[in-house]
Parts: sequence; C-alpha cells; structure tokens
Amino acid sequence: MAPTTSSMSTTTAPSTSTSTSTDPIHSTTASTNTASSTSVSTSTTAHDHEEHQYLLLVRRILQEGFVREDRTGTGTISLFAPPQLRFSLRNNTLPLLTTKRVHLPSILHELLWFISGSTSATALSPLTKIWDANGSREALDYLGFTSRETGDLGPVYGFQWRHFGAKYVDHKTDYTGQGVDQLAEVMHKLQHKPTDRRIILSAWNPADIPQMALPPCHMFAQFYVSNEKELSCQLYQRSADMGLGVPFNVASYALLTHILAHCAGLKAKELVHVIGDAHVYKDHVEALERQLKRVPKSWPTVKITTEGGGGIEEVDKLKFEDFVVEGYEPHPGIKMKMSV
Repeated sequence: MAPTTSSMSTTTAPSTSTSTSTDPIHSTTASTNTASSTSVSTSTTAHDHEEHQYLLLVRRILQEGFVREDRTGTGTISLFAPPQLRFSLRNNTLPLLTTKRVHLPSILHELLWFISGSTSATALSPLTKIWDANGSREALDYLGFTSRETGDLGPVYGFQWRHFGAKYVDHKTDYTGQGVDQLAEVMHKLQHKPTDRRIILSAWNPADIPQMALPPCHMFAQFYVSNEKELSCQLYQRSADMGLGVPFNVASYALLTHILAHCAGLKAKELVHVIGDAHVYKDHVEALERQLKRVPKSWPTVKITTEGGGGIEEVDKLKFEDFVVEGYEPHPGIKMKMSV
C-alpha cells in the first residue's frame, strides 16, 4: 500500500525503473547475480548475494519442515532455530528482497510509527494498512477487547520501546515521561558507553502480553559497537512468517540500525537475524515456489539526509522524506494473504 504523500527528493530514474511517483525508491539498473548463503560482503558478484540465505531457508522449510496447526487456523510448515541470517549494512546497503517487490514505504512508515511510541492502527492507516486487520473491530472483539476503541492495538511495539513498564490506558493517552524509554537509553549508550553489553531493545513484556492485539514477533534486539565505530544489530524473532513478515522485518531492522548509527555518529555494519519458529503458511507455498525460481539482483542503498550525530532528539525528528533509497530494481511483486 502506497503512502498518501511523498516529498522525498530523488534524481531522475532511468526509463527501466518500476518505481512510481508515490514510492520513495529511486531505482537504478541492477545487475543480476547469485550467491553463497554465508557471505556478509556488500559485493553483488555471481557468488555472494546474501538474499540466497533467505531463499535457501524457505526451500529448506518446504523440504524438511513439520506441518503444524497455528493460531490463525491457516496451518504452517515449520522449522525451529534455523541457522542465523547475516546481512552486511556497510556502504549504506539495505537488504530489501529483490526476488519480489517489497513495499518499502510501508516498512518505513511502520518503523517511524514504532519510534514515535504510537499504538494506534488508526493513526498509521492513512500511510499503510498493514495493521488495520489486527486493529479491526472484528479482531478486537474476537480477542475479548469489546470495550476497546477500533484501532487501539494495546501496548505493542512502540509502547514497549518508549514506555516500557508504564500502565497502558488506551491509544490516545499521552505517556510522556512514563515508563522506561528504551530507545533513548540505547542511543545514550551508543554515544557515551559504546562498549556496554546491555544495549538492548525489548518489545517482550510478559505483564503486558494479555493486553496486546498481537504479541511481538520480532521481540528483542541487541546492539554492538566495534572498535572501528561500526554498529551491528542482532535481532531475535520468536515467530517468523517467511513469506510476508521476514522480508519486512529484515529491512525494518536494517533501517533501524542505519538510523541509530547515523544519529549516534557511527557507521552501520551488520544485521544478524536469529529466528525461533521459522514457518511458511500453507497458502503461501505456491507463491514462494515461484519466488524461489528467481535470481536475486543487487541490493539497494539508503541515505539519511539529516546531519547525523544528534542522538535521540534527531531520531525523534526523522520524517519519511529524510530517507533516500536508490538502486531498487526488484522482480515483480507476488501477492500473499496475511493470516490474522
């Protein structure tokens, strides 16, 4: 779903671009390439494309996974604790899948919504509809939240990132100064205590789980600053929808790492993705089999146009228009249904 507006400045795209006027992606011609699943290089020569890690994991799930029932009733094919995925972020690299078009505006709008601390699907809906189903009247009533206003998701990601431990009231309450601002603490440590081993961002709060329309799938991130002042992120995801969710999650945490590095005066280095339950929904199998036949193309790059080094204050002021993505020339999109 495209955002309603986009004033992001880009240079003129070549005639082969598949981007649209409402998409912030400036596409340049991308060469096709294949790769080994273990490389963390930013190179896109014929033997090292990191997207193959994702494709190989999908293939392994389809071949070796266990058929399991799930919360949504759709049914899945699942593997537990597969090998971690590693994506280089050096040279402004953005690991955004190329074997199908992934809607980057939705990812960025959602991430900025998380950062803002909002838990309102209603507020996000004009920009992207990806949380509409979870905040619908039908979904909330099914979960027993019959008195909750439509669109109120409960104390989900943004609330935990910015107000961990505060008492949740509703999606319209001002929580300024309440709870633990984990994101601010992360930024402070990146700037002033970069060797700290407790640079943590957690969305998993057991006390708040019963109030959430959807408990966090991507639940825990740890950040690490190297001696060369490069920032890496390790994400733990308890539940990973390989068809729809993981392409969004990888790009989102890559963007978050770029944001934190930029605003802390560091360089982004790597995203490490650790998964618990990696699954393919049964109604995604045909679409993913089609995707597996495609050859990955070069990763795009992302540039944040603000000054940098401004800490949490700069993070909080970031806007959609502050991001420029170049070189995204993916294969066509593949439709998959979201299970709620």
